[in-house]
Formats: sequence, C-alpha cells, structure tokens
Amino acid sequence: MINSIDEFKQAWKNTTESTVKLLSALDNASLSQKVADGHRTLGRVAWHIIQTIPEMANHTGLKVAGPSETDPVPTSADEILKTYETASSSLAEQVSSNWNDETLMQEDDLYGEKWKRGMTLEMLMTHEVHHRGQMTVLMRQAGLKVPGIYGPSKEEWEQYGMQAPEV
Repeated sequence: MINSIDEFKQAWKNTTESTVKLLSALDNASLSQKVADGHRTLGRVAWHIIQTIPEMANHTGLKVAGPSETDPVPTSADEILKTYETASSSLAEQVSSNWNDETLMQEDDLYGEKWKRGMTLEMLMTHEVHHRGQMTVLMRQAGLKVPGIYGPSKEEWEQYGMQAPEV
C-alpha cells in the first residue's frame, strides 16, 4: 500500500514512464492485434488502462481528466498515447493537490469493498503493470519491437554488450 504522497509520486513516475515506453511503440495497424477471437485487441487493452485511471480515481472524489468507460477505442496510436499522458498527469496533479499522507488512510467504496486510498493507488499501478504484460505479448504478435521495461527486451541485449538469453 502507498503510505505517503512522495512514495506515490515516485512510484507513479516509474509506472507512467514504463507505460509511455510501451504506448510509444504502438502503431495504428497494431491496435487491432488480438490473441484470439473473443479477446481484447491491443488497442482495447491500452485504452482500458487509460479508462481505468479516471474511473478508479473518481471513486475517491478526485476529478481526473480522461476518457469515460464508454468512450470508444481510438484508431490512432498517437491519440492513445496523448490521452494516457493527460490522464496519468491529471491523476498525479489531483493527488498532489488534494491529498496528504493522512488522506491515504481514508476509505472509499470501490467495487463493493472499502479500500484505503493508499491501496487504491497501489491497485491502480498493479492493474496497469498487469495489462502492460498482456500488451507485450500482443505487440510481439503484431511484429512490433517490444521495449525493455524491467531490463532489456530480447532485441535490446546487444545494446548492453550481451547476447540475448537462449530460448
């Protein structure tokens, strides 16, 4: 659980930098990539990450800029990236302006449960990390180069003077 605003700011900065790396690697054609029929497309997973930021935050009384749950998935990878940057920076600004360390212990109703606000922020980041993992698989299927997030991706090992691990 997030226990201080400063802790959130650093964790959110790391989270958003990683997500921007992935979103920046998307192109318009890749947005329709799906793992199988009846499953989300790459564009839909990316859009879901973005829609969740204001959706979760609004349960806590924050007014975060971003798309609603019913807004359609854009067909432009650039629009998805720009919308993410707006929503993620809006969340950081809203938390910094409206909450303090004590506020993180307040509880709100989320999905039929009582969540401390520090937990809500942690869950928001965990949710984003989960879906970023899904995105990397879909990105590979779409033929995109996957940027390294928690270390080099397969394509990036040579930049570090190393050989990619054997598969």
